[in-house]
Order: sequence, then structure tokens, then C-alpha cells
Amino acid sequence: MKELVQDRLGRMEDLQQRQILKNLMTGVFLNLVEYQEEMTRKLEQRVFHEMEDDGQRYDIFVSMCSREDFDPIHEFLYPMLPSDYADNTVDMSSVASVIREGGELKLFGLFLEMETGEAQRLIQSGRVFHGQVVTDAGSYRIDIRLRQDKRYIHEIEKLYHVFLDNGIPWKTVNHPYAHKFVDVLLTGGEGEPGSHEEIREITVSLDEFDACSRQEVIPLWNVERLSMKNSGFPVPAIDRVNYEHVLSLRKTGVEHGYLVRAGGEGEVRYIKRSEHELTVVTPREKAGVWEVLKVTKPVETRLGRQLYKLVSNRRRDSFTERYARKQAMVVRARAEIARIVHSFEAAEVLELEGVEIVEPDRREALPLTYPLNPFVSDNVRTEAGKLVMRLGFKPLAGAQGAKSIPPFMIGDLMSFVVSEVQMYFPEYRCEGVWV
Repeated sequence: MKELVQDRLGRMEDLQQRQILKNLMTGVFLNLVEYQEEMTRKLEQRVFHEMEDDGQRYDIFVSMCSREDFDPIHEFLYPMLPSDYADNTVDMSSVASVIREGGELKLFGLFLEMETGEAQRLIQSGRVFHGQVVTDAGSYRIDIRLRQDKRYIHEIEKLYHVFLDNGIPWKTVNHPYAHKFVDVLLTGGEGEPGSHEEIREITVSLDEFDACSRQEVIPLWNVERLSMKNSGFPVPAIDRVNYEHVLSLRKTGVEHGYLVRAGGEGEVRYIKRSEHELTVVTPREKAGVWEVLKVTKPVETRLGRQLYKLVSNRRRDSFTERYARKQAMVVRARAEIARIVHSFEAAEVLELEGVEIVEPDRREALPLTYPLNPFVSDNVRTEAGKLVMRLGFKPLAGAQGAKSIPPFMIGDLMSFVVSEVQMYFPEYRCEGVWV
């Protein structure tokens, strides 16, 4: 409106009339316009805040770092497995036993910096590679093979069940690294190493894949394990059967998400969250220590070295997205699928080109995606006979942040988006392809 007034004033050639109109506008009209704009802005904020979404407290952020660069006092990233931070040593007597008598022995882990499909094909090929064990008495040639390391996938599955126990809606964890870890297994070798020899070095060669293998890499996420005690004594719940255990969140931060890990089936009836407290309703009568997972809110870190990109399952924050998440009904339209896809920050480098429903045996292109929620069970539907919802994508090279996405992660980001669409359309088998 101010621009309109300025335009009209500029077109008046009579300066005296322009001065009169200018005084009139600045004295009364512009104040009214500014007041109206301020009231409109406050109304927008009020409506936006009424759509407040607590789900952002439970967004999972993941990344990786080398073991030597790991910061134990990082602001919000923690190892997915505490055992990753400890040094793992290989027992020479076990190595000698496998070389002499056969069998398998895990030497160490590797991260394969390649497409997940390519990594899966390499693992499933059963290809035998070679290496060398150097001891204080000599060196021995060894045979190795690769096996997928599923520990991090199982950790995500455990987190899913904790979400269920706490009544928090599950969101697919966008972890483009978890499916690329492998165990290096010793399967045999040459020579007669003695059990008393001390191992100096173990080296392996993956031949043409050496450029993609990374050792001593640790996956991180913003989930911290805590042990929390009751603040006060348990009090009987309103049903006079269970007890309420109150855990104070003042010291650990009220802005974070908290999940209580139940010790056994039926130990936790339900959990209530207030601004400063977490109330666990349980049959347990005595006070004790609770295992709590703290989903830490990310903060900007000004000091630190991050080798791998930080990604998350966070959605873009807008009124439309908050309103859509409040509605239980799914709009079965292609525009709704596009909205779901582009609601994620991770989908910044992807563009949905088309959606097609095809028969399972009439697929022209093989899917490039894999399911990220195989542990989410569907007790009603079966996979047999499901139509295929094929989502066609193309990468957005010009998108902001696209240059920071390594090529080996693009397919995983597409799998994440497709897995989220799958949660909305369980009657189809969703797959992603490049177009």
C-alpha cells in the first residue's frame, strides 16, 4: 500500500497539491496502514503458533566422523553405539586358529563410500579378497570376505520400538550411511602363525574398491543415553493401580525430546510430557533409575571438523505442513504426494517428476531404492499382489546445498523420501526411479 501511495504522489505534477496530499497521507492514512499491517502480522503469528508441532523435538540428525576426530563433548552428536569409541583388538590365537583350521573371525569394520545398491551387490557376490597379517615373527597371507554390518540398522529398529512405547509418531530415520558398513571376516590364509606372536598390523585389499573403503569411521546421531532418577517419591496414579514417576527435565534441557526405554513388556503404561517434567505411569511401586533417550536439539557448532554431511528427517516448517500433520486423513492425489516429498529438507536436491501405478510384472525399470522401515509390520496387508507406485525423480543440480551432497548419497536420500511416501500409502509398494 505504501508503494501505491508513493506511485500516485510521484505522478502528480502540481507540487502544491502533492504537498497537501502527502501531508494527508502521512498524517492519517499511513498510520492506519501500518496499524493494519501490524495486526495482520500478529494474526498470522497467532494462527501459526496454534499449529505448534512438538514433533520437531524428535527429529533425528545423523553424520559420521573418523575415530580420531570424534569429540566426546560435542554439542549434540553422539556415537550410535558406545562401543565404537573403544579400541577393538584382535586375538592372535583366534587368527592362528582360523588360518590353521578354517572358520570365520571378524577383524574390523569398514565403511564403503559407494551407492548402497553397489555395496549390496559386492557383499552378496561373496568375493574373496586378500590381505596380510604382520606379527613380530613374520607376515602371513590371509583371505577375507565382506559381510554387511547390521548393528546400526538394528539400532534404528530399537529406536522405532521406543517411539511406539512412548506414543510418539514414528518418522523414517534418514541415515544414508547405515547400510554401507561391512564386517571384514577372516576366512583362511597361508602359513603357521603361533598363538604367542604379537600382531603388529593387519592390512587388506579390496582391489578396485580400495578407493571407496574407509576404516575407523564412526556413525553419529543426536540421541544421547541418560540415566535419570525420580524427583521425589512415586505417587499413586488416578486408576489406583499404577504409580506416577516424575522425571525433572530442568537440568537436561526442556527444549529437547525425551523417550523412556522400558525395561520389559508392560513396565510402562504410558508417558506424559509437560514443559519441565516427564511423568512415567508404571506398575513399579518403588523409585529407581530410568533409562532415557534424549533427542538433542541441534545447535550451530562454530568449532569442529565434520567429514560427512549432517542430514536429518526434518520437515520444512510452514503453516501448511503443520496443518497437514494435524490432519489424520491422507489426500490421495498426486499433488499430495508431491507435497509429502518436498516437505522434507533432505528432498532439496530431488524433484518429483511423475507418479505411475503399474503392475508388479510390468515394470520397465528396476527400482533404485530400498525400504528404510522393514521392521514396521503390517498385520492386515500382504506384499503379494500389491500394485507398484513408481515415483520418478530427477536430481536438482542447481539446488542450494546440492554441491555438498556426495553422489553416493543421492540414492539413499531418494530411498528415504520413498519410504516416507510408503508410510502414507501402504496398499502400494512404493519404488523410486530416475527419469
